[in-house]
Amino acid sequence: MALGFIKKVFTFGKEKPAEAPGAPAELTAEEKAAISAESEPRGRDEDLPVAEDPVLAEEMETAGGPADDLSPDDLSMVPLELLEAEAEEEAEDASVQEIPASEAAPEEEPAAVTASATEPVVPVLPKGFATAEARAHEPEAPAPAEKLSWFQRLKAGLFRTSSQLTGQISALFLKRKLDDQTLEELEDLLIQADLGVETALRVTDTLASERYGKDVTGEDVTKIMATEIVKVLKPVAKPLALDLSHKPHVILVVGVNGTGKTTTIGKLAAKLSGSGLKVMLAAGDTFRAAAIEQLKIWADRTGSTFIGTKLGADAAGLAYEAFERAKAEKSDVLIIDTAGRLQNKAELMAELEKIVRVLGKLDPDAPHTVLQTLDATTGQNALQQVEIFRNVAGVNGLIMTKLDGTARGGILVAIAAKHKLPVYFIGVGEGIDDLEPFEAEDFASAIAGIAR
Repeated sequence: MALGFIKKVFTFGKEKPAEAPGAPAELTAEEKAAISAESEPRGRDEDLPVAEDPVLAEEMETAGGPADDLSPDDLSMVPLELLEAEAEEEAEDASVQEIPASEAAPEEEPAAVTASATEPVVPVLPKGFATAEARAHEPEAPAPAEKLSWFQRLKAGLFRTSSQLTGQISALFLKRKLDDQTLEELEDLLIQADLGVETALRVTDTLASERYGKDVTGEDVTKIMATEIVKVLKPVAKPLALDLSHKPHVILVVGVNGTGKTTTIGKLAAKLSGSGLKVMLAAGDTFRAAAIEQLKIWADRTGSTFIGTKLGADAAGLAYEAFERAKAEKSDVLIIDTAGRLQNKAELMAELEKIVRVLGKLDPDAPHTVLQTLDATTGQNALQQVEIFRNVAGVNGLIMTKLDGTARGGILVAIAAKHKLPVYFIGVGEGIDDLEPFEAEDFASAIAGIAR
C-alpha cells in the first residue's frame, strides 16, 4: 500500500489535469491509515542475513598471545583457495630438490651486497688527513752514507767559488791564444772571485811568462792558479802554538757578531780537553744570554770548567775573575769569549781594549793568543774587519768559519796576501769535527777544482 501511495505522489498531476488552486482534496480513510502506519517506527525484527566474522573466535580469545593449535574439525574454516595454493608451493619445492646439485646454477648475490660485505665504506676525509689503510708504507731508512773526508767537505764548501771561477776561466780560454787582452780579462775574473789584486797579478804574470802567445786551455790556467795560491797561503798555514810553561795560556776570541765565535771556542775546547789539557771557558759575551748558555753547554760537553756572570755585567771584570780562578786551579788553557762588536762602533771597541788592558796587568804577556773569527760569506768586508780588530785587540791569528756552499772562500787568499796573519783553523760546518787545521795545498786545490 505504501508503494502505491508513493507512486501516486510521483505521478501526481500527470494522470489527470491539474485542479485550480484552492483547498486541498480530502484524503480517504484508507490513505490516512496508510500514512499513519508508515510514519510510526518499527523494530528490526526482520530476518536479515548475518555477515560472517573474518576473525576466528580462537584469535579473539587469544589476542594477548599465540592461539592454541586448531583441531582437525576447525580445518573446515580455512578457505579452499588457500589450501590449494599451499599444495602447489609444496609441489614446486619438491621438484627443485630433485635437481642434482652439479646441474643447479649457483645463486649470484647482488654486486652491491658483495661489495659491501667485503669492502668497508671509507669516509671521505678532509684535506690533510688519511686513513691508516690508505697511508703509504714508509720507506726503509737508507743506509748511512759514508763519511766524507776532510778534503771532500772542504771542496764541497768551496764549490760555489770553484765552479764559478773555473767555469769563467774555461769559457775565456776556449780556442784562444794568450795575449794582453786575455790576461786583463783573467785578472778581472780573479779579483771578482775575491782572490785579491796581489794574487791576481801573481797568476797573470806567471801565466804570461810561461805561455804568452800560445794556445792556453782552462785546465792550464787553473793549475797555474792553484800553484800561485799555495805560494800565498803556505807561509800563513801554521799551527797554534801554546806556551804551557806558564798557566794559564790565555786565548781571547774576538770578531763580529755572527762569525761563529762561541761555536769555534767549543770546538777548540773539545780538541784541547781531548788531548788531556785542563781547559776553562769564560763567557765574556755578557750582552747576550744565549751566548752565555751556549758556552756553558759546550763546557759540559767537553768537560771544561765554566765561569760566567749575570747578563749585562762588566766583561773586563769577568776576564779578571776568570784569570785568577784559572791560575788558582792550574788550568792549562783559558779561552775567553767576547761580545760581537761592530768594527765601526768606537764605544764597543773601547770595551774590548779594556779587556786586553786588564789581562795585561795580570800577566804582561796576556792575552797570549788573540784569535779573530771570520765569516767566509762576508767577502771583501772581512778585509776591513781584520785591519781594525788587529789595531784594537792585537789580533795575531785567524780562523775562517762557515765555508759552506754559500762561501766566498777566495777572500782568505786576499787577507793572507795583505796582512800575513797566521791562519790556524778553518770550519766547514757546525759539527764538532768540522774544524780542522788549515792546509794551504788542500785549500788551493779546492778553489781551483783540482782533485787530490
